[in-house]
Amino acid sequence: QVQLVESGGGLVQAGGSLRLSCAASGRTFSRDAMGWFRQAPGKEREFVANIKWSGSSTYYVDSVKGRFTISRDNAKNSVYLQMNSLKPEDTAVYYCAIGPLGNPWRSIATMTSPHDYDYWGQGTQVTVSS
Repeated sequence: QVQLVESGGGLVQAGGSLRLSCAASGRTFSRDAMGWFRQAPGKEREFVANIKWSGSSTYYVDSVKGRFTISRDNAKNSVYLQMNSLKPEDTAVYYCAIGPLGNPWRSIATMTSPHDYDYWGQGTQVTVSS
C-alpha cells in the first residue's frame, strides 16, 4: 500500500524559509509524478509544484516561481519543497501526492489538478506571520 508522510511544516515569519519533506513507500514510482498542493481555510486545494519521478521536469504555479524549489531523492524515495521568501498568503496545509503519468512523454504541466493524483499524504501546516 502506498503511503506518503509529510514533515517540515511550522510557523515562520514573512521572508523566512521552510523545507517540506515527503517520504513515499509501498512500491516503485518510476512512472509517476509527485506533486505538492496546498489548502488554506475556506479555499479549494491549490496546485503548487510537481516533478517527474524520473527525469528533471518540474512545474510551478506562478505565485511561487522563483521562491519555491521542488526536488527529489530517488534513493530515499523522498520529495522536497524548499520554500524561501515566504509570504503570509503562503499559509496553508501542504499536501504531497503521487499520480501516474500515463506515458513518460506527458508534460508535467498537465498534471495540476488534484484529480491527476491517486495517493495523498496527511498534510503539514505552514503558517507565515506578517
